[in-house]
Order: sequence, then C-alpha cells, then structure tokens
Amino acid sequence: MAPTDRADHPEGIFSLLDTDLYKLTMQCAILKFFPDVQVSYQFTNRTPHMKLTKEASTWLQNQITKLQNITVTDEEIDWLKRTCPYLNHSYLEYLRGFRLRPQEQVKLNFTPSVAGEVPDSTPGDIDLSIHGNWKETILYEIPLLALTSEAYFKFVDKDWNHDGQVAKAKHKGERLLEAGCVFSEFGSRRRRDYKTHEMVIQGLIEAQKEAETNGKGWEGKVTGTSNVHIAMRFGITPIGTVAHEWFMGIAAITQDYGNANEKAMQYWIATFGRGVLGIALTDTFGTPAFLRAFARPASKSGDLNGALDWTEPTYAQVFTGVRQDSGDPLEFVQLMRTFYNAQAIKEPKTIVFSDSLNIDRCIKYKEASEKAHFTPSFGIGTFLTNDFWHLSKNEKSVPLNIVIKLSKANGHDAIKLSDDKGKNMGNNELMRSVKEQVGYSEKSWVDGDEAHRWDKNDG
Repeated sequence: MAPTDRADHPEGIFSLLDTDLYKLTMQCAILKFFPDVQVSYQFTNRTPHMKLTKEASTWLQNQITKLQNITVTDEEIDWLKRTCPYLNHSYLEYLRGFRLRPQEQVKLNFTPSVAGEVPDSTPGDIDLSIHGNWKETILYEIPLLALTSEAYFKFVDKDWNHDGQVAKAKHKGERLLEAGCVFSEFGSRRRRDYKTHEMVIQGLIEAQKEAETNGKGWEGKVTGTSNVHIAMRFGITPIGTVAHEWFMGIAAITQDYGNANEKAMQYWIATFGRGVLGIALTDTFGTPAFLRAFARPASKSGDLNGALDWTEPTYAQVFTGVRQDSGDPLEFVQLMRTFYNAQAIKEPKTIVFSDSLNIDRCIKYKEASEKAHFTPSFGIGTFLTNDFWHLSKNEKSVPLNIVIKLSKANGHDAIKLSDDKGKNMGNNELMRSVKEQVGYSEKSWVDGDEAHRWDKNDG
C-alpha cells in the first residue's frame, strides 16, 4: 500500500495498528490463556532532567482521551489476515470490535516544579499509569510513549525541524546495507512524531532500492518495521515476537519465578506452534536463568502440564534464535556460543540485537556474531526515529529515554532483572528475593547509562 496524505491527521495517534507487532502477538496469547487477568503499568522517565511542561501535559491528556475514538478497520483486519497468519481467527474477531477506554484505564498527573499558580511553560514531572484487564490495556504502551515523546518535542524542545530526515535515514540505511547488516526499524516508542517515522521509512526504502540496483553487491537488507500500521502503509513486513512484559506477567501471575521462563515459552508455543515467532527474549530475569530453561525439553503444543519427555527437542532447538536487549552484546555472543555448543546444537541460530543501536555498534556486533557462527540481525529504534540537531546551536536535540513497564498482575508486583542493572525495575524487596531464587548476578555495562543513552551523535 502506498503512503497516503496525512493532512487529516496532523498529530497524535490515529490507528490502533500504530503499535509494535509484539503487542498484537502478546494480546493474542493473553486472550487465549489469561483473558481475565487484571494488571497495572507504570511510566518511568529515565531522563528525569528532561521534563514536560504544563502545556505539554495538557496536550498529552487530550491525545490520550482521543484514543477512545479509534477502531480497527475492516481493511486493517483483512491485511492482518493476509500478512500475519499466526494471528488466529478468534483474536482477529476480538480485535475487530476492540475499543480502548482511556478515561477509565489511564491516569495522567502533572506535578509542576514550583508551587502555586503556574504558566503553561512551567516544567514538571508526569505520573502516568494504566490499570485494567491485561488483554485490553496491553495496547496502551506504544502509543502513550510515542505521544509523550511527541509532546516533549512539540512544546519543550522546539528548536528543530524535519528537514533532511529522509536523506539522513537513507544515508544510514546505505551504510548498514553496504556493511552487510540485516536490520529492521524498531523506533515506534521514542519517535519524534509520526511524520518523522514515515520519513525514516521512506529513506530506508530508498536505501534498499539503491542496494538492489547499484551493482555493488551490497549484502545487507531492510527486513521491515516493528510498527504494524507503518508496515501496512508502506507495503513492508511487520517484525516482532515477544516482549519482557510476557515473562514478567506470567511470573507475577504464577508467583513461580524459578519456572517463569519455561512457562512463558510453553504458553507461547501453545498459542502459535513450534517454529512460529521463534526469537526468544532472554533477559527478563537474567540470561543465565533463562538458559537453564532454554535447555529443557519443549512441551508439546498445548500440553502445559505434562511430564518432561527427554526425547523431545529442547526450547533451544525449537526456537530460531534469541534477542539481546541488555548488557554487553559481545559477552552475550560468547555466552550463547558456549551454550549452544554445550547443547550440541549445530544448526545456524540467529541473534537479534535491539539495545540502543547505531551504525558502528551494528557493524561491530555483526562481525563478532559471524565469527561465532551466528546469523545476526538488528532492530534499530531511537537512532533512526529521533535523531535531530538543534537549529540555533551545534548541539544534539537529545531524545527522551522513557519506558512503560508492567508493574502488577493479578495483584502481585511484577519485576524485571536485566543483564544490566540500570534496566532493573520493580519492588526492591521482591527483586532481592527473586535474585536469590533464580541465582541472579548483578552486572553493569559500561555503555548502559540510561540517562544519557543518546547524548552523543556516535555512529
């Protein structure tokens, strides 16, 4: 589908599919296995020195309210049927009639930095939380993050424009393709705005056409985008599997952190089947704990409680590969090579890198992965969809580092223990307890400063 004029939609979110694919796949699995679970989510600004203003917060609240008016169209459902056959009929019929209810489910509070009557330009902190049924509220995270970023750069940091974004994205794409990198665009959550997003995709498509026609033998490839709506508009592939939320939610619901990784994989296979959406996310409770589960026999599809059959293939055999999203990527490559060797797994496996990537990092991780006999792929986000310089001074216009994470499921706290302690989230007492249960060892990555992830224009 060719891009269309967006004149009627100058700002905000106007499609429920303007989200990342893994939100739909997880919603499909939740509808099947956890349709009545109640959850909460909490917003965190990892760049707390970058604050919204009263005016920005008011705009954000208005945009959140407007989400209640969005429905999935018949055209979008038909496209999902053709493009994402793993999304079953029951789920697509549920999505067809789905409506968000932000006035009931989303709470936004703005606390100004000064007391008393304050003008619109007054900065302050926002508290953004989501509460409700998991199968419904799962679709808030991506649009709320995108809207928060848009609000900041619409009302706070305004010293920028869109000039050159297509050319910049094309240049980045060409460098990656020339280097042989296979990559997707993963920038929905922290994009500057929708217009930037579509300009970036235009540039990447132009880069791919250049790679295919220049006769230089470039081996890289743009495989698609995580954003479902963008994929539909531009006729490219939607990319994604699962997020930390799936593992966090199942751990909180079952209160069994020692087996949460395995249960999450069991439910996933029971929803989609073996070999489908087969990139495993390793770092929700530390990769070492995940690998212990990854080495176990994979339950037969739909059999969540049966005895282990050691003649069955392991999860490591069933899944196509793994996604690296925290900690030192080079250490991760060696850890996975050691693991697969110990499992006597010889077939090619994929590593998808998705943590704060730029061109230089992609090239470095590609070389390390191929040397270790992996097939590398890259999900590149903020570096593509929020890369700007100020107009009035030679200084980077720094993106917000914002996240929304599951905080409760069925009344139990949800936590995350990453391969870099800077990404750990949740109740401190529970985190201490789970660290002991799963044998988690705290690590720090030298390039993992969450407050200053994109301050430099490197790569």
